Order: sequence, then structure tokens, then C-alpha cells
Amino acid sequence: MNKTLGIGLAGFGTVGTGVWETLERNFDLISNRTGVRTEMMRIAVRDINKSRPEGAPVEKFTTDWKDVVNDPTVDIVVELIGGTTTAFEIVEAALKARKPVVTGNKALLAERGKALFALSREMNTPIHFEAAVAGGIPIIKAVQDSFVGNRIETMAGIINGTSNYILERMTDAGLGYPEALKEAQELGYAEADPTLDVNGWDAAHKAILLATLSYGFSIDPAEVYVRGIEMVRGIDIEFAKRLGFVVKLLCVVREHENGTVEIRTQPSFIPQSHVLSSVNGVFNAVAINGDASGESLFYGRGAGKGPTASSVVADIVEAARGFAQEAGHRGFLPYQTEGQLVPIEDTETPYYVRFDVTDEPGVIAKIANILADAGIGISGTHSPVNADDPDADFVDMVFQLHTCKFGLLKDTLKEIEALNCVNSRPVVFRIENLG
Repeated sequence: MNKTLGIGLAGFGTVGTGVWETLERNFDLISNRTGVRTEMMRIAVRDINKSRPEGAPVEKFTTDWKDVVNDPTVDIVVELIGGTTTAFEIVEAALKARKPVVTGNKALLAERGKALFALSREMNTPIHFEAAVAGGIPIIKAVQDSFVGNRIETMAGIINGTSNYILERMTDAGLGYPEALKEAQELGYAEADPTLDVNGWDAAHKAILLATLSYGFSIDPAEVYVRGIEMVRGIDIEFAKRLGFVVKLLCVVREHENGTVEIRTQPSFIPQSHVLSSVNGVFNAVAINGDASGESLFYGRGAGKGPTASSVVADIVEAARGFAQEAGHRGFLPYQTEGQLVPIEDTETPYYVRFDVTDEPGVIAKIANILADAGIGISGTHSPVNADDPDADFVDMVFQLHTCKFGLLKDTLKEIEALNCVNSRPVVFRIENLG
């Protein structure tokens, strides 16, 4: 490629800075490997007076993102500002200008991707988004290219490092949820407002993108079941250990025989024998089972300046290659007009359910009778003693339940919750076999 391609960058925070540094540091390496030469032409920032790394090209800064998109020397637009409003406007404008887009914005693509992918098709201009899922792990290219000849049967992933770190500290150090969250914030693993990480939606947005890639149709986030880790307690961690499991925030994507797709995110019990149980700290992992390939595991750092910048730079190179080839649209496009998700009520697993009950005779029998009337089998019951207060009037009662439909369990738990001896909403964990 003889032409040097101009890059326009919206956002110069941690990842944006990492992208600029990587392109500068490895310019010769990238050029020699790929024949692609790039130059940063314009950078949109919120505060032009903010302190920047030494050598940052401040002469190319602007506070108006339109300067980036409309600059005739910019060939590729990189969106790294986050959010779903201004980011949408940037991507939309770039596509209309027929400038390829690189983004790491999972929320944007999960919530508003349907419109953007339609525009991408109309303008024959690609959106590249490797950095949107699992940081530095090349999972998007793997699903889109390496598994192109496979029917993806299942995907199971730990794809939020913040939640994974918190659960690990609760497991290994015996910290309570508030203490583990505070530690994660002090170490920079959790934001000051950690809501999207701990409530499951950061991971769910990534799972939606993986499902869209695998099955080819746009997915409405409103139809996706999502639960976070806020209700996980030490007693749940301990019971998981006793039973041979660990607690992880798990994303599950599965195609059923009738073509419907199951997609959900929730804290789950994972067998200690499964490779995902050993994914610790802020690392991510995705296990993919293809009908031809069998099971494959992708593991690495799920966030951070370097890993995410690595994925963004790879997409910039991919977008740049498109200028030198006549292969047409090189990004992802939905290839089915519609698909059907499995209603969460119809999904099935065994369960661990914790009840906060009043310590009185007959509690176990009352709960067990309602479960039996509903046809839900019980594989075990436990009532641990509170070592700090063995005479407490309120205790935790734990039931292990056989496989049943989640909708049946929900209806049954509503009936149990109405008992006078049950003091709060039951806490449910799925027990995943991941076989």
C-alpha cells in the first residue's frame, strides 16, 4: 500500500492514549508486517487543556468530534468515547461519509447496533469492534473468521474482570462483598461507579455481541436475562466450595435444536473441574464449542490500556487493508433478518436457592411441600449455624434443586416467599455442568 492512511480518533483517555502510543511505538513493525502505514490526523477530546502524556500531538486536538469525521485527511474513524448518544452520532456520521469505523463500545453496539449495522450495509462501509469484547483477546475475529465453518453450539464466558476479581477475593480471602468491591476500586479494577460491572450488564452487552456474531441476527437487550453479583454472600461462596463448585459471573449462549438461542448472564456455580473455574483476577475467558472444532478456550486480559489498545490497532490495520483490496465490505453484518431467543422461563438447570427464614419448627417441611407440589425435586438441604450468633432467630436455609424450568421455579419461589417464615426474596444460583 503506497498511501499513508489518516486516522481520526474520538477519545484520548486511557485506551485512546494506548492506541496512539502503540501506533507510534510499533509503526515500523506494523508497516513491515502488513504494508499498512497510518498517521494520526485529528483527535477529539473533551478538555483540550488536560494534562497529556509527553509527546502527545496536541496540535491535532479538537473539542468538536465533527472536525474528526469531516477532515478530508481522515480515512478511518476510531470511536473510544463510550456511551450510546454522542458515540452513535460519531459512528453514524463516519459511516455516512463512507469512512470505516473502529470502536470498542460494547454498549453502543449491543443497544443500538441494529441501526448502525443496517447503515454499514447500506453504505458498504464496515464497523470493526474487536476491542468491544474481552479486551486483548481476539475473540471477535475468531468467531467471525476462524469458526466460520462451524455451527456454534455453546459459548460460556467470564467476560467482566471487575466482578471476577471481587468474587475471587470473596472466595480466597473471605472478604464480604462490600470489602471486596472497595478493594477493587482502590486498585483501579472497579470504577467509582461500578454499577455496569457488578449488575451484570457490562458482561451481558459482550454476550449479546458474541451471540449476534454467532447466529447472525440482532438481539434486543430487553429480551436478555441479566443478574449481577450484588447479592452474593460468603455463605454462597462456602457452599459452592463444599459442593465442588466456584461462584463466577457467567455468560451463557446456547443454540437449541429448534434454532432458538438461549442467552443469559448471572452468578453461577461452576464445577471446580472445569477450566473456567480457574480464571481468576481481572482475566477473561470464553469457551466455545463448535460442531466441527469441538471445545476451544480463549483466555487473556479482558481490559486495560495495553490489551484493549492492541485490539483497536488490529482493527485499524484490518480497516486499512480494506482500502487496498477489492473484496468489498470486510466487517461484520447480520446475515439473518430475524431470530428467536429462548424465553428465560424455558431454560433449565439445577439450582442452589438460599432462603432467609425465621428459625422455627416446620420451616423445612413447609418449603419442601411447596416444591414437591410443583414437581421440583430436592437433592439436598442445609441449615448452617451462624457462628457469631448461634441463638439467632433468623437463619439461612439452603436447598439444592434438581433440573427444572426457570419459569416453574420462579412461580414456586413466589409462593414460598409468601410464607410468614420467609423474610426476604430467595437468592438463586444456577448450577452449570458446562458439559
